[in-house]
Order: sequence, then structure tokens, then C-alpha cells
Amino acid sequence: MRAFDDRVLNCFLEKQLQLFPEKVAETADEAEEFLEECMAVVADSREEVFRFFEEEGVDTEGASQDGILSAAEVFDVGDGRYLIVEG
Repeated sequence: MRAFDDRVLNCFLEKQLQLFPEKVAETADEAEEFLEECMAVVADSREEVFRFFEEEGVDTEGASQDGILSAAEVFDVGDGRYLIVEG
């Protein structure tokens, strides 16, 4: 069973250059392997993205949710979920 669904994998394949200078994956299988290796997380809401960064020790005080969501490592899946990839 896949750790990431097709929508998440396709999002990463389409938007990976927002975080990396060159493509790190060409296929869904490569994307899944890469995301598993870097322990990527899928957040189910904007609020969950914010909590993730707080739990990781990122100083979010004074940061807006829009600012956090525009971080290069945050990918909007398009269905209310966000993929967080720590490059």
C-alpha cells in the first residue's frame, strides 16, 4: 500500500521545483520513494501545517498562516491538504 495517494504524488511531481533547483523525481514511484526518505508529511488543513511547524520548533510567533503556507517546503495539494517536504 502506498504511503502517499496519487493526488499528493502528482502535486509533488508538478511543483517540486519550488523547493529544489532540479527535479528529484520523474515518476510517481520515484516521488513516493523520495518523500518517504525525507519523511514528508501530509497535513489535512492549514491549521495542521501551522501546528507542524510549531512542533518542529520553528518560531511561528507573529507569522501569518499565509506566510507559513507560502514556504517553499509547503505544497498545496489542492483539496485542502498540504504536503510538507523538508529539503
